[in-house]
Amino acid sequence: MTHHTCILVGAPVDSGKRRRGCLMGPDAYRTAGLAEALADLGHQVEDRGNVAPTPFTPQRHAKIHALEETIGWTKALADAAQASLKDGLPIFLGGDHSLSLGTVLGAMRHADDINRPLFVLWLDAHSDFHTPATTDSGNLHGTPLGFVTGRSDFDGFPEIANPLPQDNIAIIGLRSVDSAERAALQQTSIQHVDMREIDESGIGKPLSAFLERVAAVNGMLHVSLDVDFLDPAVAPAVGTTVPGGATIREGHLVMEMLHDSGLMTSLDLVELNPFLDERGRTAQVMVDLAASALGRRVFDRPTRAY
Repeated sequence: MTHHTCILVGAPVDSGKRRRGCLMGPDAYRTAGLAEALADLGHQVEDRGNVAPTPFTPQRHAKIHALEETIGWTKALADAAQASLKDGLPIFLGGDHSLSLGTVLGAMRHADDINRPLFVLWLDAHSDFHTPATTDSGNLHGTPLGFVTGRSDFDGFPEIANPLPQDNIAIIGLRSVDSAERAALQQTSIQHVDMREIDESGIGKPLSAFLERVAAVNGMLHVSLDVDFLDPAVAPAVGTTVPGGATIREGHLVMEMLHDSGLMTSLDLVELNPFLDERGRTAQVMVDLAASALGRRVFDRPTRAY
């Protein structure tokens, strides 16, 4: 097994939506033993603590929630991601999904610096393809893929010189996409896999096809894992629960396939809200999935009772 320098970067972002609690996520992952799990696999682990947003002046907006704060997080996390990718495999401990506005941007900048294409695997119940102009909720955690692909109306956010190509994105686990997002997404070449396709054909087939595309061009792979990718019966600590999500077995299969591919270069763990958890159950599930992505096998894991 290839051993990595795993760099833990806390991203206590709680500005991307109105329901509070995700700012506690980084400490929940640490308490659940993420660093210890990775070290047990032989990886070197460096915890760089928590990032803070660049200075911002909040303003009141009729529609968008916490715009200036989210811009501040985006700038800070883009810098943190670009810097940590030079030193190892960063794991960003969220924090709501608006953190990926910054982490993916930083990965894009690093990929440009070393002249490699970046691919993004989005494991999520939602497509997060909105813009500040199209979102009905005003919650910016639903906009990261819209931002990094160069959609309009992201005034005040960092400029994207080279938008992420649509062909370099796969969204797997979809089951809650509103009409505006659906219409926009259908006009793109983004690979999008909903739960019906997974039920009919399995989760391994579309993931394998995507990973083959990454490997064919020596691509870097940023993986963004949202708690709501999983069914809320097994991962309840998320404010955007959608029934019918991936099972524990499907989640571990995805992670083991990522490890087998050797392609993952950075990882987001997002939308964990410990305030909604049951004795740390969801945090532990996410730690176990991260460990699978970095070499742990399901049959090596002891049975736990919650």
